[in-house]
Amino acid sequence: MKLTSNEEYGLRCLVRIGLTGSSLTIPEISKAEGVSPAYAAKILRILRRAGFIKAARGKEGGYMLARPADRIVIGDVIDALGGRLFETDFCSQHSGQQSVCTHSVDCSVRSLWRTVQVLVDQVLSKTTLQDLLRNEQEMNSWVRSLPGTSRLSMIQ
Repeated sequence: MKLTSNEEYGLRCLVRIGLTGSSLTIPEISKAEGVSPAYAAKILRILRRAGFIKAARGKEGGYMLARPADRIVIGDVIDALGGRLFETDFCSQHSGQQSVCTHSVDCSVRSLWRTVQVLVDQVLSKTTLQDLLRNEQEMNSWVRSLPGTSRLSMIQ
């Protein structure tokens, strides 16, 4: 289970646009985030089609948020950029050499991944782009305030 580069750079581009408060061009976003213009354009196209950003042509053109940052839910952004960590069809896609997974009836591993996905969904559904516009220290405090995360020792 890994976040894809689309998800990472997509969030970074979205945060960059959110922090700017005005429109940014592909070359500006590309340079600021350290990605090629072609890759930035690909990510921005996904974000635009999903309705998170809008584009304007011309001298004053570029990409800007399509709605206020507090109305852009990060779980929705992650879904648009790549998807969930554990999809419901995961087991059928990873059945090994069998047509059906040998653990399809009683699987403790599937239970673990479902639980992880539920917890991830709970956090991402409560997180907006506005939250990500905070600095790292403020974000760490906010994350610790979420139910069930007060004991997270790995975030400092």
